[in-house]
Amino acid sequence: MLESSVRLPVSPRAGRFLVLAGVFVCAACGLVYELELVALAAYLIGDSVTQASVVLSVMVFAMGIGSLLAKRLRRRASFWFGVVEAALALVGGCSAMALYAAFAWTGDRGEVWAGGSRYLLVAFSLAIGVLIGAEVPLLMVLIQRIRRQDAGGAVADLFAADYVGALVGGLAFPFLLLPMFGQLTGALFTGAVNAFAGGALVLGLFGRDLTARGRWSLLAANVTVLALLASAAVHVDEFERAARRAVYGDDVRVAVQTGVQEVVLTGGRRRTLDLFIDGRLRISGRDEDRYHRGLVRPAMRGPHARVLVLGGGDGLAAREVLRHPGVRRVDIVELDAGVVDLARHDPALSELNGHAYRDRRVRVVHAEAFRWLRSARGRYDVVISDLPDPGITASTKLYSQEFYGLATRVLAPRGRLTVHAGPVASRPRSFWTVEATLRAAGLKTVPYRVGGRGPGFAAGPDRTSQAVRAPRDWGFVLASRARPVLRRAAGSDVVRAGARSAEPTRVPGLTASTLVHPRYAN
Repeated sequence: MLESSVRLPVSPRAGRFLVLAGVFVCAACGLVYELELVALAAYLIGDSVTQASVVLSVMVFAMGIGSLLAKRLRRRASFWFGVVEAALALVGGCSAMALYAAFAWTGDRGEVWAGGSRYLLVAFSLAIGVLIGAEVPLLMVLIQRIRRQDAGGAVADLFAADYVGALVGGLAFPFLLLPMFGQLTGALFTGAVNAFAGGALVLGLFGRDLTARGRWSLLAANVTVLALLASAAVHVDEFERAARRAVYGDDVRVAVQTGVQEVVLTGGRRRTLDLFIDGRLRISGRDEDRYHRGLVRPAMRGPHARVLVLGGGDGLAAREVLRHPGVRRVDIVELDAGVVDLARHDPALSELNGHAYRDRRVRVVHAEAFRWLRSARGRYDVVISDLPDPGITASTKLYSQEFYGLATRVLAPRGRLTVHAGPVASRPRSFWTVEATLRAAGLKTVPYRVGGRGPGFAAGPDRTSQAVRAPRDWGFVLASRARPVLRRAAGSDVVRAGARSAEPTRVPGLTASTLVHPRYAN
């Protein structure tokens, strides 16, 4: 039997408004937790499509479980709603820090709990989903106890407030919380708002209906949660620095959130410099010269007065281009102005790129490469695609048949396009899909690789920043309208892909990757 009508300190109409306002705030906080999990998991673990699918599906399933469990709590709906909101504030507010800690201090080192961030992602999705699912049945009881109305009308009111709150939370996360607070502090702030709103609603509106013990228990729980969240917020910068040292090592010099991605520089000299973007090792001063020579030099054999570099904001591809006589202009299309700024002004990185940005022939456009190519005018003798690996979900658009069709439009009749296509040995299917996609765009191709000579720095799939000694394996594809010629210079470690018996040859039956059907998943 449900509780009888509650004694309110305000009129029933005002009480009903306050309950719906509480629904609005709680829904906004719940969606922020959900988006926080998706964003942080995509950054830490990678493959944003998979992480979003895991979080959303697990959370929706858990919401159903939470709704069923809430049926047993309806007799003391006001008390249990306060407990649910306090627990949700604590779990949701601390979820980002816990995920980051698992990534930083477990990862892929071989511990018993390796890959802890993946397990925590599912655990937090389940816990938050169960708590969110328990809200609506309890709120349904509370709003009916304020003023009886037909079930359909009550449900309509609750869901209207819930959906509008979700809209506000969904917009607040990318446009307000992330820019102002960042991921960790933003989650803690959201938890504090959640705890305050839930506690104020229950204690302020339904406090007369609680026992003295119940009121003091809820008050103590909310004060404890707010104190824990506040304490975490005070120490969040220290925690982030410690976690960053665990991820990147002790020699972190620069760590900036550019608005596009997180960029970290470690090491103070040319040979010890490492550049990480969103937790992934992108440049190592120990062996980047072999990578960039392999990327640039085969395409520069022929006319090369006008060169286009897609990506390559670090200036290292431009450095190799400028070493060739006869270059009159180099256009770099780089989305992230922060990377270019570091490449211009950071002493170690600018030394590594040979101060390429001081050269008057170099011009930079800050734009997304796909969008820029759609409106590009002019022709280039050489186009160099220096972009992240195709296996990263956010990059598959830049390895599609449509993208290469746009790149072909800006190629001069005798122009050459060279593409970084990822590793050949460890991901042959992805590498040969790049080659098949270029052929589908109407280009003739020569796949080749650089690597296998001496140790380089490679990173594991989870702990992408945990460098281990291993041979580098870089794969590229040289393409043009006519059959390109791959000339191997003396002393060079550039070889045609699949030329050695121990290497994977072309995978048969591969089809092109397109915008609506990407084919680079592992």
